[in-house]
Amino acid sequence: MTRYIVRRIVLMVPVAFLVTVIAFLLLRLAPGDPVLAYSGEVRDPEILNEMRHSLGLDQPLPVQYVVWLGQTLQGNFGRSIRTHQQVGEAIVERLPATLELTGVALLFSVTTGLIVGTFSALYRNSALDLLATGVTIAGVSVPNFFLGLMLILLFSLVLRVFPPGGYAPAIDDPLENLRRIVLPALTLSAATLAINMRQVRSSLLDVFNQDYIRTARAKGLSEGAIIVGHALKNGLIPVVTVVGLQVGALIEGAIVTEQIFFWPGVGKLVVDSIGGRDYPVVQAVVLLSALSYMISTLLVDIVYGWLDPRISFTRGR
Repeated sequence: MTRYIVRRIVLMVPVAFLVTVIAFLLLRLAPGDPVLAYSGEVRDPEILNEMRHSLGLDQPLPVQYVVWLGQTLQGNFGRSIRTHQQVGEAIVERLPATLELTGVALLFSVTTGLIVGTFSALYRNSALDLLATGVTIAGVSVPNFFLGLMLILLFSLVLRVFPPGGYAPAIDDPLENLRRIVLPALTLSAATLAINMRQVRSSLLDVFNQDYIRTARAKGLSEGAIIVGHALKNGLIPVVTVVGLQVGALIEGAIVTEQIFFWPGVGKLVVDSIGGRDYPVVQAVVLLSALSYMISTLLVDIVYGWLDPRISFTRGR
């Protein structure tokens, strides 16, 4: 196991390097000049050249990349072009809000998908199963930006149950924080919830037809003991794969969701930075998102070994 983890970490290095190259080049190839976006109404060529020199944007692209990569390897992501704040500090300030939103969305998606998917498999072709199937189709079909606007229209403007956006720290006002996180979490978790429900249902239906399940029933075990002790542990193996991959999807979806609900997280920071051509911020967030995605896939493989002892991480077995 240790060798496998070390090998995976080593393989992350070239992947992370490619991510830095792609993020750096795509931003430079995009139309727009960060100096013009930052300078406002200033159009004096001399002043603009001084600003470009102070930001290092007058250097050739290879030089800019090497300087940025060297600083990044030292944990220094540079300063924001728009605010002059350290990029690391800006991300750390916004990160708790994003982690809270994605954590609640993932928890809701996994727990609800597990419960509803299990009952759908137990009561196949029932009204609950048909309803869950409809929710699954709607969840994977409706874009999250459209769903978010519809939820705001229904629950904020018509029913006036939840606020349309904004953020309240849980430490200061837990109840208000809960009211404001419901709609963003529902929007962000819709697609992953649908996938989880369908995956749990399909996995359990396959497990229920296995010989060891029939043997457990023949021994007189209760249905609850069979589901919890035998079916779920084996049926969750493919579900773990899906959940691990959903970490990247939630990070991606948070960018749009945070913008819709004015959630002050890293996703909204990226959108504002893209509009202002704030290269250092966007590059740092893209790199950290890629690293979090790679780490989540590594954790998924480790969980595999716990769920299924037959899986070996030793080379050649």
